Amino acid sequence: MVLNMLLEKELIESGVIRVAELMAIAAKTAPKAKGIDNIDIVVISSKEELEKIASKMEELAPTCGDFFKRDAANVRNSIAVIAIGVRVIDYGIKTPPQYKIDANLVLSLLNLGIAIGSAVKIASLMNVDNRVMYSVGVAIQELKILNSDFVIGIPLSATSKNIYFDRK
Repeated sequence: MVLNMLLEKELIESGVIRVAELMAIAAKTAPKAKGIDNIDIVVISSKEELEKIASKMEELAPTCGDFFKRDAANVRNSIAVIAIGVRVIDYGIKTPPQYKIDANLVLSLLNLGIAIGSAVKIASLMNVDNRVMYSVGVAIQELKILNSDFVIGIPLSATSKNIYFDRK
């Protein structure tokens, strides 16, 4: 009798990708300013695509900061990355003159923050290690993987020790 067996590595990889899908649902259903959805989401799990992102981050490091190089190593060691972006839209409201930042930008970025918080909550509940990274989002925008005005990347991993902490 032959048993159908899934090895630990396969179980963890498929589980992390499933959690990324649930994170996408949480981000999409998160509350939005005026109920308007301007959130874009993509999950990247192929090693080839993760390598493209990591390479782009290393390429950007000299102009954007050395932490891009450090974060690239995290992307290479991740099972997947979920990217959440926002398009800045006109909500039809006027910015009070005493404010220095456009209200439409503020509301759009609030939508992004709420979506990110909802997504990482799911990862936390499912015990999937993650870290919100600006650097990953910049590389994703540069590679035109997600066509948003602002993008944040969240690499995902599940190992015996969280790879996103104790970094140098």
